[in-house]
Amino acid sequence: AGGVALGVTFDVALGVALGVALGVVFGVSLGVAFGVARGVAILRPENWLSGLPLVVRFPHNRQWQIPHITPLPLYSLSSRLKNWLRQDWESGLHNANQLLAYTLQFIPVIQAVNQVLAETPPEQVVFRVVQLAEEPFDWKLVRFASGSLNETLKSRFVEGFFFFPRRWKEQLQAPFLTYYIRLDTPARAAAAGFWFLHEKKPAIAKYAFAVVRSLLYGEEMFTLAQTLAAFDEAKEPNTIATVEIPPFPQEPLLRPVTWQTFTSLRSVVENAQIIQRSQSAYQRSSALNRALGELTEILDNAHTLPQAERGLIEDIAQTWKTAFEKIAKDVGKISITKPVVNPYVVGPPVEGELFVGREDVMRQLEELWVRSSQLQSVVIYGHRRMGKTSILRNVARFVGEGVQVAYVNLLEVADAPQGIVEVLMAISDAISEVMQIPPPSNEDFLSLPQRTFRRYLTQVEAELGTKGLIVALDEFEKIEELIEAGKIPVDFMGYLRGLAHKSSKIAFALAGLHTLEEMTADYFQPFFASVIPIHVGFIEAGATHQMLANPAIEDFPLDYTPEALDKIYDFTHGQPYLVQLVGFQLVRRYNDQVFHTGRARDPVFTVEDVEAVVNDPEFFKRGRYYFDGVWGQAARGAAGQQAILRALAPSPEGLSIEALSHSTNIEIAALQEALNTLKRHDVVEEIEGRWHIIVELFRRWVVQL
Repeated sequence: AGGVALGVTFDVALGVALGVALGVVFGVSLGVAFGVARGVAILRPENWLSGLPLVVRFPHNRQWQIPHITPLPLYSLSSRLKNWLRQDWESGLHNANQLLAYTLQFIPVIQAVNQVLAETPPEQVVFRVVQLAEEPFDWKLVRFASGSLNETLKSRFVEGFFFFPRRWKEQLQAPFLTYYIRLDTPARAAAAGFWFLHEKKPAIAKYAFAVVRSLLYGEEMFTLAQTLAAFDEAKEPNTIATVEIPPFPQEPLLRPVTWQTFTSLRSVVENAQIIQRSQSAYQRSSALNRALGELTEILDNAHTLPQAERGLIEDIAQTWKTAFEKIAKDVGKISITKPVVNPYVVGPPVEGELFVGREDVMRQLEELWVRSSQLQSVVIYGHRRMGKTSILRNVARFVGEGVQVAYVNLLEVADAPQGIVEVLMAISDAISEVMQIPPPSNEDFLSLPQRTFRRYLTQVEAELGTKGLIVALDEFEKIEELIEAGKIPVDFMGYLRGLAHKSSKIAFALAGLHTLEEMTADYFQPFFASVIPIHVGFIEAGATHQMLANPAIEDFPLDYTPEALDKIYDFTHGQPYLVQLVGFQLVRRYNDQVFHTGRARDPVFTVEDVEAVVNDPEFFKRGRYYFDGVWGQAARGAAGQQAILRALAPSPEGLSIEALSHSTNIEIAALQEALNTLKRHDVVEEIEGRWHIIVELFRRWVVQL
């Protein structure tokens, strides 16, 4: 009750004083009206609060009790608040907001905040204004922190007539100076920047923050406003795609959550660009879904954003989301006016962007060649046409500039009439190509081949510096053939091992069908203990889908149903050569139907399309290099492999080992050895006691034999 009485007394006194002033300026009637109305307003229930004094805390746990409703400036309030702000800016701001929330002491609060900001060291200005704008009770506190006190008083004087109709306020405000933002000090400029962000005017905020760019965190706030201005100007998908986003500032950051949101908005811009330029219905649709997903995530988590820019970012995200939703039904519509360029590669090694799906192998090689202090020799083995050559041809891109890779296809030495000379010359030429070091002369190789090559490697090692060299020998089984033909000495692998052990910077990568244990032990025994085997198996379903639906060609206009992608994986089990062959035949069939026979059809491959392709006899003719290779491999090694495949082919559901023994007339022990060999070569597998041919297309090919 005492607080209310004191408040009424002060407010009536204020009303009389201001009434006299208004009477002089506007007439007696208006002055009387103001005094009475101002006194009556204080009796409104919403202004009573609890009627108890407000307790304000300041340093050293001291307290000060003041009435809740205090329209006249309290003695020493401004100076006390300045002391709080100087000693503990954050606690002082808390008290300032409390005063704004529960009293009418606006002018002393503004005076204190502005004066302390004016004396703040430049390196602390932006940080302090950030705290001021964190969660102010009244955003006018931030606004008036960017203007002079005289303008503040005049604006506040007119706002006191809160009980007058709007048209009366407008008439009263006319004689007084309108409020202006000032950028003449760093503190005012920073406060103006946050005020304009809150008012959703990022372009003006950018100019305000430009004043403090040279200060700590000033560049971050300038770039933040600049980025928001760029986002805010874009309203439609075509303009969103053209947004130019400035480089993001370096950490540490004042607004980490905002920058995370900007990263999502930048992703939306990138997807808008895909929608604009891509001819692929699949890519356009995927980009649209990604964009909408990012925008939905931003809107769902907008409450985590700082208050100053929260409303603006919400508006941007909602505007963009609405714009994308309007074009959703048209995104998938495309027009194909000429035959589609076939992006699938059948036969030669896949290189560059076309090489996908071998991250597991590349990760192993990176660990052995990049993260290790000493290069490790490896043998890369696996099923025919599984992509071993493609791995060797692409590995240099993955391991980086710290490791040079010299690729040698030993099939190119053919029968090697000059024996070991031709093999070492081929390796030297490959090293010379990547190291730019001339190889030894032919005469030196012909006279002393092994010593000449050893000296050349010593020269190469000296030029490597901190780098490493991998000598990649593809089709390394050729070495065994040359040894058996007497073209190269039987200790050749021991010679290579000695070269590798001589230097920590040089290692060998052998690629072929077998592990070294499967080769003739006398020839390859020297490498057994010093080489790491890496198995190249089938590509997983997800990578297979990616390889087909997103080939490395710009604006691929054709698409697949999910069922079609699953069917291709069922047929191929992720065998990369066959996956590429199916894709190649599908595109070829589409071009024939649409542009040769004039048949209209959707640019989407279905299960029916896939089955039509694999049931065409032309498919197995084109794939004969793979099918013949696997079949021929089964003729070597353990006896009975081809007989097992003939017995398994008619039974997609598989056969038990007993049934296989009965069908092939092979004893269980020998049968198990042959099955283990086929399993090691990724031709068959055992599931719940029944043996199956892994690749369905190969099973069908064997049935046709």
